[in-house]
Amino acid sequence: MNSLLNKPQSLPHQREKRISLTAVFIGFVSLSVLLTLTISIISSTQAQKKSLIHNTLALNFTTAVQMSKTMDSLFQFMQSGLTHAAGNFNESWETLPQEDMESRTDLIRNSGGYFNSIVLVDEEGKVRATSPSSIGTTGSRITSQAGRTALKSKKAFISEVYMTSVTKRIIVFISEPLFDQNGNYQGFIGGSIYLQDKNVLNQIFGGQFEKNGTSYFYIVDSKGQLLYHPDKNRIGKDISANPVVQQLMKGKGGMQQYVNLDKVDSLAGYTPIPSSGWGIVVVSPTKIINDQLLRHVLQLLLYMLVPLAVLIFIVVWTARQIVNPFVSLANVVRNFEQGGSVPSKPRVHWNREADLLTDTVVRALHNFRRQSEQLTHEAMTDPLTGLMNRRTFEDTIRRWIDQRVPFAILVLDIDKFKVINDTYGHQTGDVVLKQVAGIIQAGVTPQDVSSRFGGEEFVVLLRNLEPSEAFLKAEEIRKSVEQAVLIIDHPVTLSIGVALYPQHSSTATEIFHLADNALYLAKEGGRNRTVMIQEQERA
Repeated sequence: MNSLLNKPQSLPHQREKRISLTAVFIGFVSLSVLLTLTISIISSTQAQKKSLIHNTLALNFTTAVQMSKTMDSLFQFMQSGLTHAAGNFNESWETLPQEDMESRTDLIRNSGGYFNSIVLVDEEGKVRATSPSSIGTTGSRITSQAGRTALKSKKAFISEVYMTSVTKRIIVFISEPLFDQNGNYQGFIGGSIYLQDKNVLNQIFGGQFEKNGTSYFYIVDSKGQLLYHPDKNRIGKDISANPVVQQLMKGKGGMQQYVNLDKVDSLAGYTPIPSSGWGIVVVSPTKIINDQLLRHVLQLLLYMLVPLAVLIFIVVWTARQIVNPFVSLANVVRNFEQGGSVPSKPRVHWNREADLLTDTVVRALHNFRRQSEQLTHEAMTDPLTGLMNRRTFEDTIRRWIDQRVPFAILVLDIDKFKVINDTYGHQTGDVVLKQVAGIIQAGVTPQDVSSRFGGEEFVVLLRNLEPSEAFLKAEEIRKSVEQAVLIIDHPVTLSIGVALYPQHSSTATEIFHLADNALYLAKEGGRNRTVMIQEQERA
């Protein structure tokens, strides 16, 4: 490339050095390319940043709404459970043996799993029974403000966050009144949620963000106190100064970019929980958007390296071709001055160089297309098995549902695959995955989609099949794997869960979960079998 930049031989009577036309052309084109590239990257980055922020806010708000509905249903179950339990204590305290009261409270706590503890209090504020009994307050009088309020109100009650004087735990207390058969008030039954211990909130929602190291959620009460947070040390803290929490305290939901109390710029989706007056906030630090944009720019520059190198070569070469006619003319003049002859027909440059430039651009475009197709293929397929990957599966199921295409979804899992890995090693396990993937792919038609969902789990989408046909197709695949001769002498079998759209569900998330539940039933039923989700299981 340096040879293309060599200056033509200087004329004998050169007066002083000037900027060459080659350097001017290269500089002008290079500056144009750099400016265009810079403007393109900046505009693309800004547009993508707005899109990412909007999508993240919308996703967080949708997640918060879904979690709010779950929490609302949870509270209804909790209140319903306490109401049902209260109906079992309509007898006089004098007719209820202590052992019977304790066994009933234990049953209530263990059967629902909603509360960390249950307390039974009579109309005078005396604790009649607790579960677990290790709390040690049976026979004493209630001292907490929440307990006294519940006793005085004589109706269903949900407390604010407070710390107990006996156990020093931060809790939320929920109670239902007790009435005898004549309708006379005789106390309440209450359940406590220990906010800093393992409780129903982190059991239901705690695993939802485990694989996401950036986004998280928290729950606040009507006064802005934290009920749930990934950092347990913050539970019970007052964050009412948080602008998002202030909106929740007004009963409003929405999505918002804001700076939290830790001075971290964040993207939040939030919504109140109607039944309790609490609020749920799903948060993603804005830093994740900036990190994604940085990766996007670096990837864009990486993709442009080869085309940019080709372009620089073409620019330098073209600049030399533009200068050559002038150099040739100068040589002719110098030859004439020295008494030489003048060519009758000067060398023509332009047509040949235009052809070469066109050929170079076409080859560069073909090279770019090949790279683009290769990248698209790699983005759509699983590198180990060659099947479609999870992203392609999710795009396909959403597209089919949007187009109202009936289909069956098969969730397949290799039985006891960990044993294969532990016995034969991960390399052999990978070979087994490839062989099983090949059998699955061979068992479906070109219009179907088979994908690796993760680990030893596969998902197959079968178009336009009746339930019986889908079940038979799943059985064919299962039996093909069971009867196949694989690389190992260990039996390899599949458990398969089947669900159908639209018969069983009309949403992608639910239809997958139904098939996954059917897979769970197949596993529980002894493995190496196919289970289709039934109506009662779907309900």
